[in-house]
Amino acid sequence: MPATPTERLEHLGIGADELAAGGALWTAREIEQQPHMLQRTHALLGKLYTDLRKFVAPVADDPRARIILTGAGTSAYIGGCLAGLLDAQLAARVDAVPTTDIVSSPHLYLHADQPLLMISFGRSGNSPESLQAVMLAEALVKDARHLFVTCNAEGALNRTQARQAMTLLLPEETHDVSFAMTSSFSCMMYATLVALSAQGAFDHRNGAIAQSMRRVIQESQGALRELAAARHQRVVYLGSGPFQSLAREATLKLGELTNGAVVTCFDSPLGFRHGPKTFVNENTLVLVFVSNDPLTRKYDHDLLDELRRDGRAARVIEITARPRADAAQDTLHVHGMTDASDVELLWPYVAIAQLYAFHQSRTLGLSPDNPNKEGTVNRVVQGVRLYPLVK
Repeated sequence: MPATPTERLEHLGIGADELAAGGALWTAREIEQQPHMLQRTHALLGKLYTDLRKFVAPVADDPRARIILTGAGTSAYIGGCLAGLLDAQLAARVDAVPTTDIVSSPHLYLHADQPLLMISFGRSGNSPESLQAVMLAEALVKDARHLFVTCNAEGALNRTQARQAMTLLLPEETHDVSFAMTSSFSCMMYATLVALSAQGAFDHRNGAIAQSMRRVIQESQGALRELAAARHQRVVYLGSGPFQSLAREATLKLGELTNGAVVTCFDSPLGFRHGPKTFVNENTLVLVFVSNDPLTRKYDHDLLDELRRDGRAARVIEITARPRADAAQDTLHVHGMTDASDVELLWPYVAIAQLYAFHQSRTLGLSPDNPNKEGTVNRVVQGVRLYPLVK
């Protein structure tokens, strides 16, 4: 493990010595560094964009082709957040398919005569399913390209041999030391969005995204500590469009950092009424990622208002860039993003979820850097048995 970071006296407003004693220093540092890492990632993409575009264009510009965004766990949710947007702006079909699905059912997703660009996300690049998914694509698809988006130069994914492959290696600091992925998630997601968008599309927005994330990290600590101190036994995250996958990532982060002590659920606001709403009881906290799209936002608000009228949940919180005056006491306001697209809100929104999970972990007396002392789950997954293709 790298040496303990000591260059700052505090992170997230908490003394470095206190964080180190509680096994929380790496997680705090890696959450806090994200705005700076986003800016460094943007600068890196500016240098690599021409080469990246040349590599992905034969598939991205082909309406007969397919792009699969893939990874496991948090890495898989990157694809879920981006797939809809990228599918709308590229000629090729774009899908988010976890490596865990590809490995167990490859013939459902990999087709011999359909040109493929597989974009594989990996913090460490050592997940066995990630490596196997690449090998399966090589075996089953005649024209397959691979873009490896990773934070670890020494990872196996970066050294994997494939016929047509390119690696997008992010700044070393994004290779999170902590158990849970934070800056690796945000920077791999940002790098992929920029790489597959028109050149310069985010040049004028990177600063606003980073600044909004920075303000969230600096200004929401008190409210999130208060929520964590309430020790809600159940937590629901809801979001529409790209925020549904973000809601899934938020529940995973909370489950990871509390070692499963908090029961979680995710859905879309409209989908939540169709059965999952029964999850809500008097010990439930509901958090909704509110869309900036005027149509989508109406559905988000309707569900928020309904849950408050029901009076069953312990608390219902809206996370929004457009706060409502009549809900001010139950709002986490993301400043400076009133006119942002929903995809731009992914970064400040996920910072809120990360911070809440971090504070909840500490409230429960756990170590955010390594909350699962039993070793039943690991930073890099273990215990996966891989099987050969059956012809």
